[in-house]
This record gives sequence, C-alpha cells and structure tokens, in this order.
Amino acid sequence: QVQLVESGGALVQPGGSLRLSCAASGFTLDYYAIGWFRQAPGKERERVSCISGSDGSTSYATSVKGRFTISRDNAKNTVYLQMNSLKPEDTGVYYCARKSGYWCLLTEDHWGQGTQVTVSS
Repeated sequence: QVQLVESGGALVQPGGSLRLSCAASGFTLDYYAIGWFRQAPGKERERVSCISGSDGSTSYATSVKGRFTISRDNAKNTVYLQMNSLKPEDTGVYYCARKSGYWCLLTEDHWGQGTQVTVSS
C-alpha cells in the first residue's frame, strides 16, 4: 500500500527556515519522481519542486528557486524540502506527491495529507 506522510510544517517568522519531510512507504523511492506542491488559502495548488527517480535531477518554481532545496534519502525512503529565507507568501499547506514513474513530467498518482507552513511575524 503506497503511503506518503509529510511532516515538519510549523509557524515561522519571515526570514526563517524549515525542513519538510515526505516519508514514503509501500514502494521503492528511487524508482519514482517525487514532487512538492503547496496550496495557499483561496488559491490553486501550485508546484514547488520535484526530484526525479533516476538521476535525482531537480526542478523548482521560479518563486522558490535559490531558497528551497529538494533532496532524497533512498535509504530512509524520504524526500526533504529545505526552505530558507521564508516569506509570508510561502504560507500554505505543503503536499508531496508520487509521480507515476521516474520523471517529473509525469502525472501524480499518490498524494500525502499535507503539512501546514505559516510564515508570519
């Protein structure tokens, strides 16, 4: 049974940092790309970052490039999102999702339940 469980969300001040985790079970992590998404209140869900399941290549939304870093620990079956220099506009529920194969261009086939990130002073 495929499961994705996010953790690490919190209330943080602008300029602060958080590391989100996406713990995967029921499948071998390095065979699949994993994406991070977020949804702010009243807005559509947007893609934040993705890491491929083959060579570990990464991609980022323009709004987070240079501030966020996605990484993967296959031994722990976990994908991380390190978020630095956080801004109020980074506030939202963050989800991880499994792609249907190696590549980030594929569609998502399983989602986690989300973790809340709030950036506010």
